Amino acid sequence: MASMTLTQRKSLLRDYIAAERAVLLGQSYTIKDRALTRADLKWIQQGRKELEKEINQLEAGGSIRTKRILFRDN
Repeated sequence: MASMTLTQRKSLLRDYIAAERAVLLGQSYTIKDRALTRADLKWIQQGRKELEKEINQLEAGGSIRTKRILFRDN
């Protein structure tokens, strides 16, 4: 998601929240002979938390950084 803008991330976060709400209101249901099962709540919540962390980092003015650790034998 590195190429997404802050605005795009916020839009996606709204989608995650809507999906989470939909799953919480009813994981699955049946109408006549048709059945619908929604996505796994655990994966939705995990994605939302990761996205919230990215948004918070970008709004704080920092970038998402990675670190590399090199092990050396002495």
